[in-house]
Amino acid sequence: MRSVRAWLLARDPEWRAARRAARTAIVMPAVFALASQVIGNGTIATFAAFGSFAMLLFADFGGPMPERLAAQASLIAAGCVFITLATLASGNTWVAAASMFVVGFLVLFAGVVSSVLAAASTSVLLSFILPVATPAGPASIPDRLAGWLLVGAASLPAVVLLWPAPRREPLRDAAAEACRRLSERLSSEVAHRDDGSGAAVDEAVARSDAAVATLRARFLATPYRPSGLTTADRAVVRLVDEVVWLDVILHNAAAAPRKPPVDPTVRAVMAAAAVLLEHAGKALGRVPPQDSLQDHLEDLARARRAMEVAAMNAVVLPPRDAPAQELAGSLAPSFRAQELSFAVTAIAGNVEIATAAARRSWWQKALGRQPSGVSSRLASAQMRAMAHAEPHSVWLHNSVRGAIALAGAVLVADLSGAQHSFWIVLGALSVLRSNALSTGQNALRGLAGTAVGFAVGSALVLLLGTSRPLLWALLPVAMFVAGLAPALSFTAGQAGFTVALLILFNIISPAGWQVGLVRIEDVATGCAVSLVVGALFWPRGAAAALAQELSEAYAECSAYLRAVAETGAVAGSREMAELAASRATAAARRLDDAFREFLAERGRKQLTLSDVAALLTGVAGLRLTADAVGDLWLRDGSSQRTEAPRAHLELIAATERVTNWYAAMAQAVTGSGPVPRPLPRDEGADGRLIEALRSDLEDALGVDGHVKAHTVRLVWTSDHVDAARRLQESVEQPARSAARYRSRTGPSSWLGAAGPADGDQR
Repeated sequence: MRSVRAWLLARDPEWRAARRAARTAIVMPAVFALASQVIGNGTIATFAAFGSFAMLLFADFGGPMPERLAAQASLIAAGCVFITLATLASGNTWVAAASMFVVGFLVLFAGVVSSVLAAASTSVLLSFILPVATPAGPASIPDRLAGWLLVGAASLPAVVLLWPAPRREPLRDAAAEACRRLSERLSSEVAHRDDGSGAAVDEAVARSDAAVATLRARFLATPYRPSGLTTADRAVVRLVDEVVWLDVILHNAAAAPRKPPVDPTVRAVMAAAAVLLEHAGKALGRVPPQDSLQDHLEDLARARRAMEVAAMNAVVLPPRDAPAQELAGSLAPSFRAQELSFAVTAIAGNVEIATAAARRSWWQKALGRQPSGVSSRLASAQMRAMAHAEPHSVWLHNSVRGAIALAGAVLVADLSGAQHSFWIVLGALSVLRSNALSTGQNALRGLAGTAVGFAVGSALVLLLGTSRPLLWALLPVAMFVAGLAPALSFTAGQAGFTVALLILFNIISPAGWQVGLVRIEDVATGCAVSLVVGALFWPRGAAAALAQELSEAYAECSAYLRAVAETGAVAGSREMAELAASRATAAARRLDDAFREFLAERGRKQLTLSDVAALLTGVAGLRLTADAVGDLWLRDGSSQRTEAPRAHLELIAATERVTNWYAAMAQAVTGSGPVPRPLPRDEGADGRLIEALRSDLEDALGVDGHVKAHTVRLVWTSDHVDAARRLQESVEQPARSAARYRSRTGPSSWLGAAGPADGDQR
């Protein structure tokens, strides 16, 4: 029994499918019996039965219980609207197909705006599919709504009383622990900077490394669904890359060959960053903070500004006979502190978003309203939607493809005059996946499962005859199996659903095993529609789309870095930098959705998740580096003056050299050329930059405060660009793996035909 329990838990973590199945097995027979036996209305009974699937089996909202109830009530209300509209449209075949396309696209694409809408998309679609695929006049609307509302009224107490899933967020807990351990590491480094004792620092480094490793392992082990992340969850996911990047920054600083004396303002920045990280970890761990995170963000910003002023006041160009690296070396500690502070600020910002998002009301979550940074609830929805209004968006592809498949299934069902036409549409919905190959595999598994269910159900019907008492007794068991089976495999899910429907329809209208034969015919038709649509529209799959989004993210982030490096030396560059920043942010959003789609797609991933995670971390590191450079040049109007034109042009040339590498790597990831070798350190770069600075300062006839500030910004920007160059070493091998698979077997190569076809486990 322990082995069976472990096997089930591996496929159904926290018994989520079992909870839904048990809840449905209790509620569905009860409301179906009330509608069919007490009320005696077949339409009410049918809509109550399928409404049970929609509200209890296909939908399982998360969050606190009041939010779950609010989301459940919203689903009931939305279903009433869609049932009414679908019934009115069902009288004309072409109107029904067109309305199915519009509703299908809007419902599927709306998930990019709101996780609540995404989680309910299948349930909402079912409330439209059932009435639009079963033509009836307006007179049937009251009965259809009565069946939906009957199960809706029963679902509200069921959600509360019948085994609600607990709230657990293992990734958030791991991120909180990593923040706390990194804070301890920074505090230890500050406390032991000058006393020569390294034991405490070594222990703190070991603990922080272990915490970051645990965070990465937990991230790769968490089965994300494309529709399963709230705004708070997305913020926590972004934290993973930022925490890993902070860990890289700290290791690079520890490995620096030269460690000149550290200014007290640098230690103040490190201390403020440690305090901010500690409070960020507490906020993530839901420990009530004694003061706001914003206060500590402001403390870190003040410490950073004080450090920048101290660094600027201390700028002295080395003599012509001194090594050119002397100036860069003297500014190295302050640069590392600036880089560190910006990474910690980004982490704290995402923690603040995560905690604020969790405090939103349910209607704010349903509308996709962001907790901060936008002027209205519609603005944030527009931002996310516009990020995906782009030809390579995975979400846009799936929304259009799903809408066409559903509309085609409705059209075929009406024109063919099928006995149970909505089964055709359900068959198309259940097997459509993100590429033609996967759709074909699921179609075969769906038909196989339906055939197995038909055989089992027919045997039961032949054994029991049309004895309604026995069929009623089997109905709860069949519903439980139908709810649990999809967690085991797609084929088992289809089989369980077929058995449940055989029993259900033999209770409504005894017809024996012929009901199962009709279902096989209709599901086969729906599968064929889905397969044709999957083959005709973007048959590349999530893996190929992920490659495209990775390529675009690297290209946009490198363009962003180049744009902010040009700020202050090129006319109009501030506007160009702001535009590049928005394009990089949009590309990062699309990459996030493509990655989760890749994880959800069935089949063994031939490109290891660790390689994909390394490429994602590289995107985050490149974007954070560009953000840090942008903070230097775009803050306080500092880009309005150019005191060192020669030095800035030298810096732009060095930046282009690095960003051109990323542009070439971005092309290689999609199979267009080889991945270039990482660039070696340009030993003469510091010398050329210092000589250009010296010439600029001589032309400026002195070293005033503005020139000093510009000098520090140039040197720090050069260091940031070199950090982006060093990042190439960590993304080269994963990029080569991606390019090798893409060039060897084509667009769908990242998914192998072999591998676990059952379930969605990774």
